[in-house]
Amino acid sequence: MELLKLKAKLREFAGDGPARVLRRKGDIPAVLYGPGKDTVLLSVSTKELEDILKKAKVGQVLLSIEIQNGALHSRTAMIKELQIHPVSRKFLHVDFYEISMDRKIKVKIPVVTKGVAKGIDFGGMLQVIKREIEVLCLPVGIPESIEVNITELNIGDSIHVKDLVLPQGVEIPADVNYTIVTILSTKAEEKASEGEEEAGEEATAKQEAKSGA
Repeated sequence: MELLKLKAKLREFAGDGPARVLRRKGDIPAVLYGPGKDTVLLSVSTKELEDILKKAKVGQVLLSIEIQNGALHSRTAMIKELQIHPVSRKFLHVDFYEISMDRKIKVKIPVVTKGVAKGIDFGGMLQVIKREIEVLCLPVGIPESIEVNITELNIGDSIHVKDLVLPQGVEIPADVNYTIVTILSTKAEEKASEGEEEAGEEATAKQEAKSGA
């Protein structure tokens, strides 16, 4: 995965007031932290960050943060959290998490289905249970997505996490086997729904009969 450069400046003050001043100048406040590292207060250009996020998703982008403080020095990091205004959708604050390129990290990767399940031809319906999964891998080996071939799935069939074929160097960080996708029977759902309606109508009829007695 490509390492994208982002310029940053050290900032001295925290709080809402200084943050508003930064935003008016086209920057946003940021922090950089990591295991065994002191938290560093930074500011970054909103436009530069927006341009970077057009190339990659928030949880997957790898950054070389170039901190300007007299002498220029770089820190490798990922975006841990990006705060966005709920109405204006403007960036408010960003947390960077420092990483080591030779140490595996946990990241969430989107799940992409491939093909058309044969169970759909028999009235089935595809249900994606997990749209992203957490994996453990080196920063340079972060996959853009995990592909799931659903072609052979019939009604009632499922694909679980242990069925996935993962890229080399990518692993599931825990001993789990949750469902990724499944093919539901729409007819079975309709029958169950009809049964519930009939039971409800019968109960109502009994209640009305008792009331009229």
